Amino acid sequence: MDLERIIKKFNAHFPHQEEQERLIRKAASFAKEVHGHQLRASKEPYFNHLLETAYKLAEWRMDATTIAAGFLHDVLEDCQIPKEVLEKEFGAEIAFIVDGVTKLGELKYRQEKEEDEKNEAESLRKMILAISKDLRVIFVKLADRLHNIKTLQFLPQPKQKRIALETAEIYAPIAYRLGMQSLAGELEDLTFPYLYPKEYAWLKENVKESYQEREAYLKKLEPQVREQLAKAGVYPLAIDYRAKRLFSLYKKLIRYNMNLEQVYDLVAFRIIVKTIEECYLTMGVIHQIWPPMPGRIKDYIALPKPNGYQSLHTTVFCVNNRPTEFQIRTQEMHEQAENGAAAHWFYESKKGSKEYSEKKAIAADLKEALWIKQLKEWQNQFPGSREFIEAIKVDFFSDRIFVLTPKGMVIDLPAGSTPVDFAYKIHTKIGDSCVGAKVNNRIVPLDYQLQSGDVVEILTQKSKKPSPNWLGFVKTRHAKKKIKSALKDITPLKKVEFQITCQDKIGLIKDISSVFSRNHIHISDIETKSKGHFPTIKIIADINKKEKAEEILIKLKKIKEVKEVGYKVVN
Repeated sequence: MDLERIIKKFNAHFPHQEEQERLIRKAASFAKEVHGHQLRASKEPYFNHLLETAYKLAEWRMDATTIAAGFLHDVLEDCQIPKEVLEKEFGAEIAFIVDGVTKLGELKYRQEKEEDEKNEAESLRKMILAISKDLRVIFVKLADRLHNIKTLQFLPQPKQKRIALETAEIYAPIAYRLGMQSLAGELEDLTFPYLYPKEYAWLKENVKESYQEREAYLKKLEPQVREQLAKAGVYPLAIDYRAKRLFSLYKKLIRYNMNLEQVYDLVAFRIIVKTIEECYLTMGVIHQIWPPMPGRIKDYIALPKPNGYQSLHTTVFCVNNRPTEFQIRTQEMHEQAENGAAAHWFYESKKGSKEYSEKKAIAADLKEALWIKQLKEWQNQFPGSREFIEAIKVDFFSDRIFVLTPKGMVIDLPAGSTPVDFAYKIHTKIGDSCVGAKVNNRIVPLDYQLQSGDVVEILTQKSKKPSPNWLGFVKTRHAKKKIKSALKDITPLKKVEFQITCQDKIGLIKDISSVFSRNHIHISDIETKSKGHFPTIKIIADINKKEKAEEILIKLKKIKEVKEVGYKVVN
């Protein structure tokens, strides 16, 4: 891989963009200089990894800003280049993307209890999207992760397993959710030998013959398919054979007791046509030649998958009554299936320009993607097509935050949540006994508004009870409900007046008030009336129970100078 291949790939999608090309070259040169002679675990120059990352972004038709960020994505962490320097050299936009990728690198997927694994993984996926804010951060991270997973064999075994698991559980599903099915499948396949080495070896050995035999069968079938489609006036843009990915096949075989004969889409025809009308016409032609298998016709054009995938799938009883799957789609659907969200960026020539055709990246209408509709619960209204930068913001997470426990567990909360909300989300007892909080190792007030990415630690104290004041700032209904429930068990404070007749002496007031302070009772008023050597002291205190008042009365009587004491409730 070299820089010129990346430039060539970029120019294929963005011709006549001399300034943007210079930006890519500048980023490559800067990265090569600051990484210097750094080597990867494979002993190859670190810059090779940056070339691979940038080339994958160019393949996905990313703009120059994103490709430049791909070259620079490790300079903050590995080269200790201050963000301010990066911003000065390349602007705030690139610095933002690189900083976002750096923050994602700090997140580690830690499996807690087995039953919490799925929830933790899902929360971490949401957190990654939420703190990214710009999908280009995700694109750079995915390109980076793809090359890292390809070179996983050079790392120690424990690290291999952790990175493979994180890739399969977190990044592959994110790619799939973004509609990047090809990338998701590739990431899963690359992790397969590290996560399930025995199963991988068995599958590779047993599938090899089946693949070759089925591909030969489809190759013989192709001329017949083309001939029948031509009679109907359909001339496909392409017909190829799609082999089912190994990891996907393994998951499917588990459901069929590892019986390969039950998997009809081990190798499938993929027919790409010009229009949606031709998709349905093609399916009709195929059904006229060979009868469809009941229950195996799937219309993902009328009803796309949640990640936006569109295609027609049908399995028919083909030559010699052999089940054969066909996938039919347009070129646009195919690009969506391959690159998902990356394929949404398309380009319009600037009209009226005589010198060059300036291409402006804009977003396709994302409102139609069902996976976005599923996230409507996070925000009532999702923005449709906007200017490029606005369109790629992950706004559907704007009213959620994702914070971490000190052990790395992700907690999902509404925006505006406080440490008290966090405490009650962890456990009711932690919420009830909360006396303080640390956010990123810094003491903060309990009404502090948390931000995505914060690491939150709750300070507790035994026998502590919630404060009614918390109801004024907590955000979650759950916290409010728990606070109100705890407050019901607490008798409201009452003003209790104590009348104490005693023999005067120096320090008497201090002795009496210490009885209240030792019992954590607030004195709201104190008044002394002198009557010779036996003054009367009136104390008004906040006490919630009659039993507590009786306890205080007994303790006051034990003071040697106290001759008589009584009390009454005054409110």
